[in-house]
Amino acid sequence: MNLTSDEVKNIAQLARLAFTPSEVPVYAQSLSKIITMVEQLHAADVTQVEPMAHPLAAQVQRLRADEVEDSGPRDKYQANAACVAAGLYLVPKVID
Repeated sequence: MNLTSDEVKNIAQLARLAFTPSEVPVYAQSLSKIITMVEQLHAADVTQVEPMAHPLAAQVQRLRADEVEDSGPRDKYQANAACVAAGLYLVPKVID
């Protein structure tokens, strides 16, 4: 699939990218190659491939115990804050 310059400009606008006029053909060619490669991947027959939950299925993943812990000395961290009340950082109102 070959993308036109207008399609690349539209994609750039949606992605909030700014391309110079000389860059548009380069990106059109690169994006066209990417889309062609994805189309080739879609054409591959994967009906016999079993989905994997983990790439190392025979191994067990060690996890730590899910326990509540103290996150640290909050009073020490809040000593540097400009304004604190009831353990919360107070910031100026931004939106009316």
